[in-house]
Amino acid sequence: MTKSLTNLGNPAFTYKKDGIFYYSRRVPSDLRNHYSKPRIVQSLRTRSQSAAARASLILTSRLEEYWLSLRVQKFELPKRYLISGLDSSESSTLPNIQEALEEYFRLKGEGKDKYFYALTNRNIGYLIECLGIRSLDLYSTADAARLRDWLVGRNLSPATIKRIFSTIKSVINLFIAERGLDIKNPFSGVYLPAQENKKTRHPISFENINKLRIACEEKNDELRWLVALLIDSGMRLSEALGLKKSDLCLNDELPYVSIREHEHRRLKTANSVRKVPLIGISLWAANQINQRNGEYCFPRYVNADSCNRNSASAALNKWVKTVCQSNDVIHGLRHAFRDRLRAVQTPSEVIDQLGGWSHKSIGESYGDGYPLDVLMIWMKEIESNGR
Repeated sequence: MTKSLTNLGNPAFTYKKDGIFYYSRRVPSDLRNHYSKPRIVQSLRTRSQSAAARASLILTSRLEEYWLSLRVQKFELPKRYLISGLDSSESSTLPNIQEALEEYFRLKGEGKDKYFYALTNRNIGYLIECLGIRSLDLYSTADAARLRDWLVGRNLSPATIKRIFSTIKSVINLFIAERGLDIKNPFSGVYLPAQENKKTRHPISFENINKLRIACEEKNDELRWLVALLIDSGMRLSEALGLKKSDLCLNDELPYVSIREHEHRRLKTANSVRKVPLIGISLWAANQINQRNGEYCFPRYVNADSCNRNSASAALNKWVKTVCQSNDVIHGLRHAFRDRLRAVQTPSEVIDQLGGWSHKSIGESYGDGYPLDVLMIWMKEIESNGR
């Protein structure tokens, strides 16, 4: 069995038997007394490697959290006497935060990548570390304030603390709604400190965009094709990074890129699904990419199961700063794209459709949107005006 687990191509903690993927984990030695066997083996009931990878990720996350809860239960909560509302005589029949997290992963985890699980586990882990694992009705608003102060004491930024509380509230709210519990979420409504000196992302100037255009053509490699593809399309980095070559429609009368979901890369919102006409340096990049072999546009950062946005972002930001000689970052191209469309008086609905931004009114969500030829008219406007 050990040999099967190490076969190349199999997702972590899986092996194949008769074409079916199985999940296999050794039970930690300190938790053996909770199990009748030293190893957990479960059929994933799939022949698909990508489906097995997602299932393995979910099971691994649930196991790790469950094992953590078993270990925590062995110890007394540090300074238990300082926690108001937590008395040894208190008990509850309601599920605890660990069970709420498992339910959250079951309902929300389908199709999510490893970062979703890692961030959610981390944020709920802060709650458990500070307040312990309790039934949901045994947390209080005073506990929520205590958690906030504890996070501030760890020198976490206000923005990070807000994200942590957002995760906690989402997990508990979903569980309350699903189980029809008659309780309030104690982590809602707690005061959170405002972000001071919040950094805003500025659009890259037209002058620096032209510098990037020239540098991309000079370097003419995969990383520069990615930058060039972003310049005149307004795509998000993850949208461009996760493209397949089949998404580049270059033989049509009006060349365009089709932005749609793939197993290895999900989209941010429903409005993100769209077609964007290709012009200028982005069309040049698409043609360069189309000449290479392979299924993916950027295989350095993409495989069948994931899209490594963080690695690409770090490499691109480092290079952009050297070319622009400023604090510009790659996301500034998307801000600039909207400004360039504004500069030629493009209707706001067209701008939103091209960029995949959310609708601002109910009326905008009616119909199928503008056809490709109309979108191309406005794209040509920014090209002909030197924008």
